[in-house]
Amino acid sequence: MLIKTYGCAVYGINATKVTVEVNISTGINFFLVGLPDNAVKESQQRIVAALKNTGYKMPGNTITVNMAPADIRKEGSAYDLTIAVGILAASGQINSTEVSEYVIMGELSLDGELRPVRGVLPIAINAKEEGFKGIILPKQNVAEAAVVEGLEVYGASSLNEIINFFNGKADLVREIPNNEYANDNNIPYEYDFCDVRGQENIKRALEIAAAGGHNVILIGPPGAGKTMLSKRLPSILPALNTDEALETTKIHSVAGKLGKQTGLVKQRPFRSPHHTISDVALVGGGGNPQPGEISLAHNGVLFLDELPEFKRTVLEVMRQPLEDRVVTISRAKGSVEYPASFMLVASMNPCPCGFYNHPEKQCVCAPGVVQKYLNKISGPLLDRIDLHVEVTPVPFSELSQAPAKEKSKDIRQRVIKAREIQSSRYANRVGIYSNAQMKTKDLQVICSLDDACNQLLKTAMERLGLSARAYDRILKVARTIADLDNSEKINTSHIAEAIQYRSLDRSGWAG
Repeated sequence: MLIKTYGCAVYGINATKVTVEVNISTGINFFLVGLPDNAVKESQQRIVAALKNTGYKMPGNTITVNMAPADIRKEGSAYDLTIAVGILAASGQINSTEVSEYVIMGELSLDGELRPVRGVLPIAINAKEEGFKGIILPKQNVAEAAVVEGLEVYGASSLNEIINFFNGKADLVREIPNNEYANDNNIPYEYDFCDVRGQENIKRALEIAAAGGHNVILIGPPGAGKTMLSKRLPSILPALNTDEALETTKIHSVAGKLGKQTGLVKQRPFRSPHHTISDVALVGGGGNPQPGEISLAHNGVLFLDELPEFKRTVLEVMRQPLEDRVVTISRAKGSVEYPASFMLVASMNPCPCGFYNHPEKQCVCAPGVVQKYLNKISGPLLDRIDLHVEVTPVPFSELSQAPAKEKSKDIRQRVIKAREIQSSRYANRVGIYSNAQMKTKDLQVICSLDDACNQLLKTAMERLGLSARAYDRILKVARTIADLDNSEKINTSHIAEAIQYRSLDRSGWAG
């Protein structure tokens, strides 16, 4: 007897339907075909033990399992349940009339219990697109799948519950979706700007970065507050909209990073990898490609502390994702694509000892060492960072004062208004949502300057020795400052403030 059950294969952050055909014929053998990997091949042993310990049996016949399409590699243990249900239906141990109406996936333990699997959200989305009635999963995965509207989602804790469901002996509980996630700007954050004493100029710079989606680097001595301020940046970013929440959750689902997260991801991601990270761990990859840190930071913030301590090869592989906002990982068996639209926030000491340009302490670095230290960060990478912000230590007089009264939610409201202006401005431009993504050809129109602004910018570039790459960045940042001011035109005060944020471009900054 031939029975078909259905699962899904996940590639990148999307899923493809997999048809599991189970045929039982005379003889005694077991064949599993359709390009399965070792984890799928090992499902035979798990299924045999699970059936026996559940009170059912493996048919004493020749069982042929074909996983179609056969040219797509099937990976992981999530097909255990798909194959087991197919075998039970083909051997007449369960009613097969409704089996084909559901996508069925889950890992089996030897006692028949179900274990959670990765990539459930893209699987559920594909199940709906393919017209399935519903999806049956381990209970730990149902909240994640239930965010897909119009799809019946059922959770089970054991194989026995699923058998009873198809035989009409018991019902599975349908998961009720809770989709109160989108556009909630009142989500509580662990870190808030109201806890920060002093550093008003740094807060202002991070507000500008958040408003325009700009990358930023903080340069200052140890203990000046670079990490503390960076951790608070997500608290002033606008809430995830529906599409962003869905895409962010898909990435974390595929990577198995949701944990006890129910429904969609609500807060923008904040990823802070250690400087010993490898290039594969940062951008993604491996024999079985997985998302890297830059994809896990999609729609959020990637924070690189002590930037010069990262290996140069690691930093250089970020250049293309920073420009294209997507990562393509190619392997002999195919390629996958992960989104990587993130804000880069980096911090660094001004020199190896950390006290170059310190107002009170003396730098002990030898001549030329400071410039050598800064040269660890390549020009092309700096070219993709819009704001260079010098962070100085907070004096005791400010430390002893009461914390600032302005909370992150107050700053966030100004950021949201600026983002709304940009959304309207770029409504007809595909792939552009903020000033940071503006193309060079748009600068002359969107960032047009009057004579006074042009003269100020020319004078600043000549006197401060600003590099040519600083020109476009200054215009983009000035446009964001004007948006925060609700000004249609860029004026001299906007240009003057933007010029302050190009310290690493100034000739002779390090000596």
